[in-house]
Amino acid sequence: MPDSLTREGTTTSVVLLATTPACRLSCADGTLLDRLSDQLTVLPVRDVQVVTAGGGLGADLRGVAKIARVSAGTIVVLPADLVAHTEALALLLEHPARDTGALVSHDAAAGPMRPPVRVEAGRVVAAGSSFHTVPEANATFRGVLQAGEADLASLADIAEELAELADTGKLGPVTAVETIDLLLVGLVRSGVRVRAASLGPLHADRVTGQNAADSALTRLAEIDEARVRLDTAVKEDDGFFATFFVSTWSRHLIRPAVRLKLTPNTVTGVSIGLAALAAVWFSAGTQPARVAGGVLFVLSFALDCLDGQLARYTRAFSPLGAWADGMADRLKEYLVYAGLAFGYGGTEIWYLAAAAMIAQVVRHALDYSYAGAVADAGRVGALWARPARSLLESADARHAHGVLGFAQRMERDSVARWFKKIIVLPIGERTALVAVTAAVWNARVAFLSLLVWGGIAALYQLAGRVARSAR
Repeated sequence: MPDSLTREGTTTSVVLLATTPACRLSCADGTLLDRLSDQLTVLPVRDVQVVTAGGGLGADLRGVAKIARVSAGTIVVLPADLVAHTEALALLLEHPARDTGALVSHDAAAGPMRPPVRVEAGRVVAAGSSFHTVPEANATFRGVLQAGEADLASLADIAEELAELADTGKLGPVTAVETIDLLLVGLVRSGVRVRAASLGPLHADRVTGQNAADSALTRLAEIDEARVRLDTAVKEDDGFFATFFVSTWSRHLIRPAVRLKLTPNTVTGVSIGLAALAAVWFSAGTQPARVAGGVLFVLSFALDCLDGQLARYTRAFSPLGAWADGMADRLKEYLVYAGLAFGYGGTEIWYLAAAAMIAQVVRHALDYSYAGAVADAGRVGALWARPARSLLESADARHAHGVLGFAQRMERDSVARWFKKIIVLPIGERTALVAVTAAVWNARVAFLSLLVWGGIAALYQLAGRVARSAR
């Protein structure tokens, strides 16, 4: 029977399976079970149900099914023989989506890929156990499984079906140690979308003996969790200008912003205000004013990076925030275009400003429509909807020709990959281009530069997407 600890104000329940001997291994905080229970007290958990009565694999699975049937809210299932960073647990427990997800590691150096999983586009698309194999495994499941409220019925059904298979010996020599592994296998194979929460440099290891527990705890102590959280708040795959000219210093503003209790939406608002001030300076038309406008525009972009970094650091994601951030980017650009045109004067410049705006509208329409097409194709398993790196790893990618082959070859070389990021003229590069050309020359040069570079970027992206979707 489970013991239960209840706290108010959250909607996530934890099922802590303490039915294997390893959870009684000792550590500085008592036992591994004690340590894990203490970690959960600092995370947003409503109640912790500790299952301590061992009855074998079938009994554990039925226990999970019973809890899933009566729960209202998200459920996290994890084994008490887990040695993990608190920040690793938070990757699932503090994520505001409260969706179905699994903690995974892509670190092949950590040991053999067991239990294996295959991750594509941030989702677990195949999962294995000692009974189930995974072709092309590229990650391992680390023992923490979260089921969103919408998937609780599926979790319960799967757990009961697996319990029946286990009791009748149809799963082979699988033991209660693999309870969570089997649940992940069942969810993935039943078509439930399982988000892959990547550990990065953090650790989460299941242990079977005291030496393994001591070694795992030593590995935890070697990692600075606070530093990792800060590092992961910065986009890993951002543009060249954002990566090397903004994020190198904006990351140091994250903790002060947290101490000041600034929200990502607040930072977005300040960013819009700086862009508006930049437009005012640009409208003056003089070179000193354009220099001031360029500096303010770059600072506005830096805050645009900071709002996302702050959201990732605090895990304060929201649909409103994502929408506001996207709309703010467009609004800031168009304000600046209007300011530049006003400061330059004359009818011709307004035609160029309008052309630059239209070009950006068309590019963003292409981006969003293509993203929607990829999402739809991914639901039916189309090959071209797989992420670029997955395509690179596929056998036929080595023989690709034309635009797609050229793009894939560029992905393999770090310098070429950065050139590829620059050529598509993302928002950081657009900001820098406008700021520099307006400050050094004038608005006309800024608009012509945007149109020429933007045209090349649009043709490159369009050719690549046509080639990829035609596969």
